[in-house]
Amino acid sequence: MRCLVLALAGLLAGTAALAQPQADGQWTMAARDHASTRFSPLAEVTPANAAQLQLAFSFPTGLSRGHEAAPIVAEDTMFIVGPYPNPLFALDLTKPGAPLKWRFDPKPHPSSQGVACCDTVNRGAAYDKGRLFFNTLDNQTIAVDAKTGKELWRTQLGDIKKGESMTMAPLVVKDKVLVGNAGGEFGVRGWLTALDAATGTIAWRAYSTGPDKDVLIGPDFKPFYKSDQGKDLGVTTWPSGMWKIGGGTVWGWVSYDAELDLVYYGTGNPGPWNPEQRPGDNKWTSGVFARKPDTGEAVWYYQLSPHDLHDYDAVNESILVDLDLQGSKRKVLLRPERNGYVYVMDRTTGQVLSATPFVHVTSSLGVDLQTGALKYNPAKDARMGETVRSICPASPGAKDWQPAAWSPRTRILYIPHQNLCQDASVYEASYIAGTPFVGADVKMYAGPGGHRGVFTAWDPVAARKVWEVKEDFPVWSGALVTAGDVVFYGTMDGWFKALDAKSGKELWKFKTDSGIIGQPVTYRGPDGKQYVAVLAGVGGWAGAIVSGRLDPRDGGAAAGFVNAMRDLPERTKAGGKLYVFALPGSGK
Repeated sequence: MRCLVLALAGLLAGTAALAQPQADGQWTMAARDHASTRFSPLAEVTPANAAQLQLAFSFPTGLSRGHEAAPIVAEDTMFIVGPYPNPLFALDLTKPGAPLKWRFDPKPHPSSQGVACCDTVNRGAAYDKGRLFFNTLDNQTIAVDAKTGKELWRTQLGDIKKGESMTMAPLVVKDKVLVGNAGGEFGVRGWLTALDAATGTIAWRAYSTGPDKDVLIGPDFKPFYKSDQGKDLGVTTWPSGMWKIGGGTVWGWVSYDAELDLVYYGTGNPGPWNPEQRPGDNKWTSGVFARKPDTGEAVWYYQLSPHDLHDYDAVNESILVDLDLQGSKRKVLLRPERNGYVYVMDRTTGQVLSATPFVHVTSSLGVDLQTGALKYNPAKDARMGETVRSICPASPGAKDWQPAAWSPRTRILYIPHQNLCQDASVYEASYIAGTPFVGADVKMYAGPGGHRGVFTAWDPVAARKVWEVKEDFPVWSGALVTAGDVVFYGTMDGWFKALDAKSGKELWKFKTDSGIIGQPVTYRGPDGKQYVAVLAGVGGWAGAIVSGRLDPRDGGAAAGFVNAMRDLPERTKAGGKLYVFALPGSGK
């Protein structure tokens, strides 16, 4: 098997410089590598034998809220962060059944549960040089010794009294821990912060709104499009002072290109949702930044949804790959975006090379590749005093936080997503610190075809769908693809599935006790076998009707998501559990 992994090295050349570590069988960060591919070079599980996968062991977390984290594997240990109160579990993979090695309880402030817009989830930890880094709902980043579970440092980064919270998985880049805040529905001001990995001291903070000095925009800032060029746009594209409560939070994913020495991440929606209260482009919300990791200095920016009308956060993952496009190799980032388009962008400049709808889109009419502008459909603009119907995609977007995967073998992007539309009306929202600042009533429902979820295989060069699997509920789990050409994802009614990465043919599935919204991973165990792991535990925004025990008669609950999920409580139940699978009899 090891020889096969080495043989794959040539095939992976396009991403090998970006993705690290590659061939050691560990899974040390949520996306596995800095390029955010969620691709594993392990190839023991194949389309020919995936049907033989068996449960190797399981571990109940004892928690009932949504489990969105990716298990982390390093030093023959698996680390799991749970939803609030954010316990960190370490499981000993060297022993049968992977018993608990240690448990760390960070004890976040209970009031933080009140400012979590979309369930009290956590998206995972990051391992680096014998340390685990993770965030707590009450805005702390904590470092823990991986061997002992002893706390090394903790840093308070935000204020729950303002509505701030933290749910994202950190990324470690060049001895800095990159983290961001959440709370765009509470009128907070978004930021990305870099902490010294050794001490937890703040190295820099880049805000998503405000004057250039706060956004860390300097002389080297070279956005590709004119609409993103100018002085202090983070102030002048807002009504007076609104940028101070304008959102642009950073609760999604961060990627890193070591060769270009740039980090990439997206910013969340502007606040409030009611767009009539904030005329202007509302820089630098709903866009993607490239920054230097040492200083935080911005290099370029592109706004995917200027003056966002529908809560189209731009926090989705940036997957860094090299593609042959029109006869030349380009360093690109791939973004299956909330506004309904798969963007292929030059990651050295921020130029949009293509933007192609991958779902049914009514809210816009395309992307102008000359200006970079999203062409809104005025018929679907949110307006006070009127209910606008059939807005597609709905506010969670064509795809929300749930991360896609990229295979350098098939050259396909695997996208878990939803098929939802909505009716919406907006009204004047008043700002009171620490309380919801939205100004919109929304009711979501299934899009064309009546199914609410899709798992799509997408060719970014041809800009077309290769195959798709329709699912009854939104596919709110992450995706995983392997060198065995098998792709994995979970469903909200509790099926964990393996598909042929080339054809989409279902190879195997397993019913878990609760719906799956976690991120599947794979690793090589101490016994030499390939394992596949995923957390079950329905919840999150899509599953709040179950984890939060919401009344299905209230279609406006969970910002209108309950209207689309009334039948989910009949199909699954709350409760977190880790499931780990392997083939029988293989290994050393």
